[in-house]
Amino acid sequence: MNVLFVCTGNSARSQMAETVLRSMAPDSFTVASAGTSPEGVDERTIAVLCKAGFDTSGLRSKSVDEFAGQTFDYVISLCDKAHQECKHWPHAGVLMAWDFPDPKESTDPLAFTRTLQEISERIRLFVLVHSKSPSVVAATLTPLEFYKALADETRLLSLLLITHERELCVCDLMAALDESQPKISRHLAHLRKSGILLDRRQGQWVYYRLHPELPEWSSNILRLTLEHNPDYLTMALKRLSATC
Repeated sequence: MNVLFVCTGNSARSQMAETVLRSMAPDSFTVASAGTSPEGVDERTIAVLCKAGFDTSGLRSKSVDEFAGQTFDYVISLCDKAHQECKHWPHAGVLMAWDFPDPKESTDPLAFTRTLQEISERIRLFVLVHSKSPSVVAATLTPLEFYKALADETRLLSLLLITHERELCVCDLMAALDESQPKISRHLAHLRKSGILLDRRQGQWVYYRLHPELPEWSSNILRLTLEHNPDYLTMALKRLSATC
């Protein structure tokens, strides 16, 4: 998964988050950080990271403009200002806000150390939540989890369309459901996390299909729903065909 950490200056908090996640789960995440108004990496950030045993080589302050047009599974802001400026990131699967106080504004001599500790704890939880194999999640899907996933109409329509078409990209679903990219991506990320969908990247778009290890009973429910409700997707399929 691709993760972008965003802060205002990209000098402390987002640099810490980038370094910690890259170190903690290098095989699971591709990580970057950027600032809405980059200021350069604060020397105190380098100092606390080095003291904690992290590799800081290659760290540099970057502008969000450097990542314009790139797709990220998660765009995570670490301050309220950055969240407001980046909450409509056009190619983000999930937008998250982790609001940590700026250690540069603190008089506490241990402010940078405490911030690194707090960010590290949050990232440990983030990694734990996303560490399950998609195959394991799909195979252990419970009826309650499955029906909860279907309880939102955008998710239900997306699943039925994907079942009908076998595979669709985010832009296809945006057109078919007449919804925004952030909303579609958010719901698809939920379905992927639940183990119902599997994704693949092609260029700037992400394509989704039913997980091949989805329990047979759940895939049968989707097929039966399509079979017995032929009019439910009429408008969505009409919009979809108009884009092809």
